[in-house]
Amino acid sequence: MRRTVPAMPNPSPSMNAVSPDLLRRFDVSGPRYTSYPTADRFVEAFGPEEYAHALAQRGSRAAAHALPPSLYVHIPFCEALCYYCACNKIITRHPERADTYLRYLSREIDLHTARCGTGQPASQLHLGGGTPTFLSDQALGELMTMLRRSFTLQPDGEYSIEVDPRTVDAERLAFLRALGFNRLSFGVQDFDPAVQKAVHRVQPAEQVFALVAKARELGFQSVNVDLIYGLPRQTPESFARTLAQVTELRPDRIALYAYAHLPDRFKPQRRIVAAELPAAAAKVTMLSQSLSAFLAAGYVYVGMDHFALPGDALAIAKRQGRLHRNFQGYSTQPDCDLIALGVSAIGRVGPTYSQNAKTLDEYYDLIDRGHLPVVRGLALTRDDLVRRAVIMAVMCQGRVIFESIDLAWLIDSRSYFAVEIETLRGLAGQGLVEVDDTGIEVTPMGWFFVRAVAMVFDRYLQADRNRARFSRII
Repeated sequence: MRRTVPAMPNPSPSMNAVSPDLLRRFDVSGPRYTSYPTADRFVEAFGPEEYAHALAQRGSRAAAHALPPSLYVHIPFCEALCYYCACNKIITRHPERADTYLRYLSREIDLHTARCGTGQPASQLHLGGGTPTFLSDQALGELMTMLRRSFTLQPDGEYSIEVDPRTVDAERLAFLRALGFNRLSFGVQDFDPAVQKAVHRVQPAEQVFALVAKARELGFQSVNVDLIYGLPRQTPESFARTLAQVTELRPDRIALYAYAHLPDRFKPQRRIVAAELPAAAAKVTMLSQSLSAFLAAGYVYVGMDHFALPGDALAIAKRQGRLHRNFQGYSTQPDCDLIALGVSAIGRVGPTYSQNAKTLDEYYDLIDRGHLPVVRGLALTRDDLVRRAVIMAVMCQGRVIFESIDLAWLIDSRSYFAVEIETLRGLAGQGLVEVDDTGIEVTPMGWFFVRAVAMVFDRYLQADRNRARFSRII
């Protein structure tokens, strides 16, 4: 590998280099590494007191010029059930339930600011769910008011919201823009009517096209579209039509996910007819089609399952080596704390992770008792922190430079990761990585399988080999 000058991130790979055999060989389960250790390693021994201590330390660091935190707010409500969904959600047609929820969110925010101070700058906000646009305009306005009351949203920040196209029109998009949102993520999944009917999410393509056009007119900086392959009634032929429509739509970002059918874990998926799911070979074909279509349309392969137009901030961050990951996926923001609010929300403060109660009853009860609603989490060990640095370097920059790790963590990487380096030599033989005495670099083809490279450094995963709880890595 050339190390005389800092290497730039790998260019978008060519799909021609990826054989169907290689795709099948790496069609295995593995973490998405929005964190390391992954959330399945959280323990109940980490609770409200431990999280409160982390927040207090955050307050001290803020005084010492800590990086501005990101904010995440989970809105769990949906009007209708999408059968593929594995998110924490509550199906209801009673909008008044959101009023109670907002009152408790306000109290949770107050519990945070009591420990880390009011007015901290925040450079990133994301509303997820569920369906954030389940909230009425009035409720969304109240939520943004309470956030601005407690945090200082920076004028150049990224403020995004997940949008179910069935819940908004042009007027609502204008209202979201007026509230300060500058990024939208539309849940599309598939444009084929038969597939939409099979997953109970019918939304005409014309509706999405009109909304995206209006979002651009209103000045939203970035529009993302989510797609899923592997859904019931999908075929390579039908999905090729969806891909053609998406490239015509030309969103700034595309997130392409593989559907994981786990009906034992996610009750809504029991309504999916298993016999209608595409075979493994068809899924591989759909993935191959997607990669070819997006790269041919000029998208940059950011990594794993994300694509962006060359001028989008995500593609620029990758090109400049500034890409990061948090619990929402790839991010342009620095490696900063993530304050998570709402039921089931997962956050990071300092060397800790935490997750709120997963049910409304438990969430409300903890807040009523004056507790932060954290029910599990993790205080990271030094080994966790070292491996997190390496895994995030793999996932975001596609390289690990041993000298940088050695200086940052006062280790000898070649000795510390001797077993892992030997394992990587096997991946090098398959053309996925390059390994030498100076470091590790993911090849252009290896970007398609970057999770497999990161998994080599996951001490927990290598110890138990129990990967059934994770999604497929491609």
